[in-house]
Order: sequence, then structure tokens, then C-alpha cells
Amino acid sequence: MARANRRLTRDSRYGKYAGGPDPLAPPVNLAEALDAIGEDVMAGYSPERAMREFLRRGGKDQAGLDDLARRVAERRRELTQKHNLDGTLQQVKELLERALLAERRQLARDVDLDDGDRALAEMQLDSLSSSTAAAVSELGDYDWQSSEARNDFEQIKDLLGREMLDQRFAGMKDALENATDEDRAAIQEMLGDLNDLLEAHARGDDSQEQFDSFMDKHGDFFPEKPGNIDELLDTLAQRAAAAQRMRSSMSNEQRNELDALAQQAFGSPDLMSSLAQLDGNLQSLRPGENWGGSERMDGEEGLGLGDGTGVFQDLADLDELSEQLSQSYDGSRMDDLDLDKLSRQLGDEAAVDARTLQELEKALRDSGAMRRSSDGQLKLTPKAMRQLGKALLRDVADKMSGRQGNRDLRQAGAAGERSGATREWAFGDTEPWDVTRTITNALSRTAGATAAGEGGSAGTGVQIEIGDVEVQETEARTQACVALLVDTSFSMAMDGRWVPMKRTALALHTLIKSRFRGDDLQLIGFGRHAEVMEIEHLTGLEAMYDKGTNLHHALLLANRHFRQHPNAQPVLLIVTDGEPTSHLEASGEVFFDYPPHPLTVAYAVRELENSMRLGAQTTFFRLGEDPGLARFIDSMAKRVGGTVVAPELDDLGAAVVGSYLGSRRGHGGFGASTDIFGGGRGFWAG
Repeated sequence: MARANRRLTRDSRYGKYAGGPDPLAPPVNLAEALDAIGEDVMAGYSPERAMREFLRRGGKDQAGLDDLARRVAERRRELTQKHNLDGTLQQVKELLERALLAERRQLARDVDLDDGDRALAEMQLDSLSSSTAAAVSELGDYDWQSSEARNDFEQIKDLLGREMLDQRFAGMKDALENATDEDRAAIQEMLGDLNDLLEAHARGDDSQEQFDSFMDKHGDFFPEKPGNIDELLDTLAQRAAAAQRMRSSMSNEQRNELDALAQQAFGSPDLMSSLAQLDGNLQSLRPGENWGGSERMDGEEGLGLGDGTGVFQDLADLDELSEQLSQSYDGSRMDDLDLDKLSRQLGDEAAVDARTLQELEKALRDSGAMRRSSDGQLKLTPKAMRQLGKALLRDVADKMSGRQGNRDLRQAGAAGERSGATREWAFGDTEPWDVTRTITNALSRTAGATAAGEGGSAGTGVQIEIGDVEVQETEARTQACVALLVDTSFSMAMDGRWVPMKRTALALHTLIKSRFRGDDLQLIGFGRHAEVMEIEHLTGLEAMYDKGTNLHHALLLANRHFRQHPNAQPVLLIVTDGEPTSHLEASGEVFFDYPPHPLTVAYAVRELENSMRLGAQTTFFRLGEDPGLARFIDSMAKRVGGTVVAPELDDLGAAVVGSYLGSRRGHGGFGASTDIFGGGRGFWAG
């Protein structure tokens, strides 16, 4: 038994790194995740769903849940298509055929054998049943003449016993190879004590001391080293349930053959009686295990009972991993992923990918970018909106720099145009330093102090003090009052313009809030009716099928905004893909008609002219190629001295931001140029 015990335990010199986070794991790319989540939020997803979708897709260099789930499915398909359940039956059949062949050879060449005995033996062999199990049973009391044949036949009983035990206790088949009668007696004693322990546990009469005593006596049979009876139960029940599913997956013929052969295990029915008692105890104590179900196993590689049970355990693990990776159940979290199972089934690389996703989810929740609202919904925080807006603004800057000869948007208009003069820095100044004047002041002060003997020495370098700093003066900048009107009708979503519209609004909002804090931006969405929206509302707005494009109502809100800021320069920016088809009546009701009713058009034109009277510089951003829309917008813009831009969707953000900056410099001291794209005249449509 010592040999068996050595095989049931395994020592190793090295283990997995357990001193903290995996030092070889890829870094978490939080910025990439926030950008992708923001895109999905603007497409109409909730932040919670957007985060889940990113975790499913993964990042540029990061596998996502879908990829891991695909690999789990492939592994499962590989197991079911590779194997069949005939392994033990085939082994028994081969041993039986070898025994019969050796016995027939011995009968043929044994000259000392009585002819009558030879004829009787040959007749007994010739009349054996075609069923392997029945033949083994019929040969139970056969007097073998060949020692080789007798040995092969005894191996059948030994193989069946080891396979039956291997089904319940992993590793038994190898550990009990060439087992002695003493080893078999130890197995039978362990099974009896185990059943007694489980029955005491079912009654509530067991104790930790009883468990410890059992493990002291039989612990070599349990290499998992369970610490209490519940851990022992979990291990045994999972494997027993897998064995039951394997049995259910067999054909009736296979089950009948194995049931008949099982009585020959170790040459005694006692083993099967103990195992049946064990299965009953386990099923009553762990009814929640998957004791039912079956699999179609039609591969070419036969599985023995023990190995097959291991495969069915693998299939159960893969099914559990598939559910965990789906994250589709209530309260699902990335922490639900069983990394040990994932590593066993797919390898350490898959576990590293999953751990990185877990850390990414935790970073998203802990970074301050997402928070739970009072209604329990996950929301993007203002911090996340700023980060997303900055990323969008960088994209806009890149597009504009390509059109403007590398114009740097970060410097554009931040403090007005430079006048060429400098002055001493004062607290609160944001103008750029005049580096030359600042260093000159520091050198002059240091040289004067050294000459007067007041300290300092040559070679100590330039030491700048607050009084040395001079900043570049800029011209006074007029405040702007900006109204961005964005079409939120269903056609914007249908034609793929929904997300570019939101990206544009967020980029402009970020620019004004970070670089032009004195300007006042109002975002107005208009569909069947119009409403003033906070940036968080607009970016999270879902497209809804509701007929109407109410430009009239949007202009009413914009003009109210302009009137509230009488000393600011009005800037009117209108993004739309359709003619106005609804207007607001005096009663407050919305009127809709298509094709556009002349009264709807008249109301929109009247309010646009009111914007002009308030001094608004108007730019239309026409989306789409509809000739009727182009004619209508061109005529509207011409009527109020406005501009029309027909950008590609990818250029919409650059067009709107550029128009805003151009409007600020193109009127009343703002500057002189409207086309800030520096020669890109082909971009402008009118």
C-alpha cells in the first residue's frame, strides 16, 4: 500500500507566484476603457452596459470575455468530439480475447491433457456468450490451463475494481495497479469508515474530531487534503455527479454491460455495494450538484471510467466558466471568475487575461470615473466626462492641425491674441511667460547682488524669483454666448450620425469649459420638441422614434439664451440632417407635418432672423446629401448672412470647433479670419 500512497501524493519544488499581483501581467489601460465606454454611452448604452460591453470585447492588446468564452467553447467541443465512452469495455474485451487466445493455444499444444477434458474445455470456450460481460461471468469458475490466460482474466477483475474506484477517487486506477489483497482490504475499510462518517454528518452527529480521526487514518487516499467534512463532501460529490452524468451519456447496451461487469470488480460484489452506498450518501448530502444530464461523445479515443469521469468534471468546469464569462446573471461581477479553473482548463495565459479584466473593472469602479446614483444605476462622473471630452478634443485638434498647418488647439484663444508687450506677473494671471524677459530679470538681479557683495557667486546658475517673472500681455477678449443646436430626430440615429453629433457636443463643451471659461455654452437638442440639455444628459440620450424636427423651438431657446447675456457675442451653431417639420404653437402644443408645412418654415425663419437681430453669427452644419435640404439651408444661411458647412461625419467635431473659434475672432474685435482651416476652402459648402 505504501507504493499506492506515494502515487496518491505529489511533491513539487516550485509553485505559482503568490506574493501579490502578477508581476508579468499586462498593465490596465484605463484610458482606453473610458474612451470605449464613453463611445458606447453616447451610442445610447447605459454606463453599466457600456462597461460590460468593453469587458466583453476587450481592448487593443487585451483579450475580452468573449474571446475567453470562445476558447472555453472550443475546449468543450474538443473534449466531446475527441472521445467516446467505450474505453473500459474495449480494454475488458481485449483482455478477454487475449486470455481466450492464450487458453486455446495451451489446449492445442498440451499433450498431457486428457482428450475428454480438452474437448470439454474447448466446448465451454466455443459456447461463450457474445456479450463481453456475460462471457466474463461464465468464465468465473473456469479451470484455466494457461497461466498467461489466467493472468489476463484476473486483470479484468483488477481493472474493473480500479476503474470503479477511479470514478469516485481520482488517481486510484494508477495508484492501485498491481494491488495486493491487503491493499483491497484497506480500500474496503476506508469506504466503510467514509460511509459511517457521511451518515453521522447527515444525522448531525459528526464532529471535527471524528473527521480529523478519519483523515489521520485514511488521508493518503485524499491528495486534495480537505480541512473539514464540507470540503471533503464537495470534492467527492462533484466527481460522483460527473460519474453519474457519464453513465447517463452511455447507450443502454453500454450501461448493461458495465453493470454486469461491475459485479466482477476485485472478484467480489462487496466493492460495488460500498460504492452504491457512498453514491447515495453523497447525493442526499449534496442534492444541488448536477446529477443529471448527458453528453454526446462520439470521438475516436475511448475513455475509461476514471478518465471519463475526469473529462465530465472538465466539462462541468467549462460549463461553469462559460456562465461566469457570460456575466448575464443578476449581480454578476468579474470577481466571480474562478481563475484556478480557468488556468486548469485553458492555461495560465487565459487566467492572466481574466485577472487583468478583473483589475480593470475594479479600476473603473474605484477611479472615480463611475459611481452609483441614488436609483442604483451606474453613471459616468463629471471626472469621466472631462477625461472623455479631453480625448475627443485631442482628436479634433489633430484633425484641425492637419488642415491648418499644425495649428495647436491648446493655445488657440486661451487668453486672447498677444499684443507684443510684457508685464510683471500678478497672482491669478494665466498668460504665458515671456521666458527671455524673465531670465534677463533674474540675471540682472543676481549680477547686481553679487557686485554689491550681498551674496551669490559665479557658477551657481540662474535663480528665478517671483519678482523676475514677466508674462506676455494679450488683447482684451470679448465674451461669447454660444448656442449649439443639435438635431436629435430619429433620422440622426438611423443614418449613423448619433454618435458623431454627441462627440462634437462634448468636444465643444470641453473646449469652452477648459479654455474659454468666460464664454457661456448652452446645448439644445431638438427633435419633435426642443430642450436645453446638460452635457451628461445629451451624451447619455437614447434615440427614440418620434416624428418631428423642431428647429423653431430650438431657436426660441437659443434666442432666450442670447438675451440673457446682452454683453456677449452670440454664436449660433446648428447641426441637422433634415428640414424643419414641426414648430411650437402659441398654445405650447407641437405641430407636425411632412413635407414641411409653409407655416413651420416661416416660424423657423422668423426666429432665425431674430437671432440675426441679436447679432448672432450663424453656422449651419448640414449632414447628408439630400438636395432639398441643401437648398433649404443655403437659403436660410444667405438670409441671415450665415455660413454653411457640409462636413464628413469624421470631420464634424473639427468643423464645429473651428467655426466657434473663427466666430470669436471674426466679429467685433475677435479677429479677422473665418476660415481657420487655412486654405481648406473645398471643405466649405456655402
